[in-house]
Amino acid sequence: MEIKREERNSKGSFYVETEGKRLAEMTFTYAGSHRIIIDHTEVSDALRGQGAGKQLVSAAVNWARENQMKILPLCPFARAVFEKTPAFADVWDR
Repeated sequence: MEIKREERNSKGSFYVETEGKRLAEMTFTYAGSHRIIIDHTEVSDALRGQGAGKQLVSAAVNWARENQMKILPLCPFARAVFEKTPAFADVWDR
């Protein structure tokens, strides 16, 4: 599953797209120069059960590490992934 990222102004998303259609998306907003806020995650039924949501969060974490960013997961799904994944603690802005 290929995770892509896009940004527009102070917002962005990590997403999975097939044939021009987004099947999974996690959106974020910049909060300063070193923090993003994950505000929404959505996965279509076509990808349910394949771990797409967790892969989106993992992609954001990897990107945050590469760019010395912190993540504030306000989205309930993303927050649950952070709570269950101790390895993400280094980028979690509590």
